[in-house]
Amino acid sequence: MERLVTISWISLALIHAPPALALFVPDMMGRLYGGIPPGPTAVMLQHRAALFLIVCAIGLAAAFQPDIRKLAVLVFAVSMLSFIALYGLAGWPPGPLRTIAIADAIGLVPLLIVAIASFWHPQTATGP
Repeated sequence: MERLVTISWISLALIHAPPALALFVPDMMGRLYGGIPPGPTAVMLQHRAALFLIVCAIGLAAAFQPDIRKLAVLVFAVSMLSFIALYGLAGWPPGPLRTIAIADAIGLVPLLIVAIASFWHPQTATGP
């Protein structure tokens, strides 16, 4: 079970890697979001990329440090579920954001695995 949990954490980090990489590769923001508006919105998207870098780091750390996994579940749940909810409230618009919503929806499977391991099987969450 621990191997599945570790792989799930790494998968969650990888799902969040493209928006994090946009911090270092600004062209990626255009691909992810369908363009980069000039001005304050671009700054906000770069800041969003920095926050995703933190999310990725938390996921990678949780893969190998079981003592942070409960908090990491919360971080990923808020990130993924809030985006899916906000996207749905916006009417499920077509375009690049749909790809992000699909990736987050797929990511709910490894999120469920790590949540179960962290909260309902704590011996797995704390390692061997």
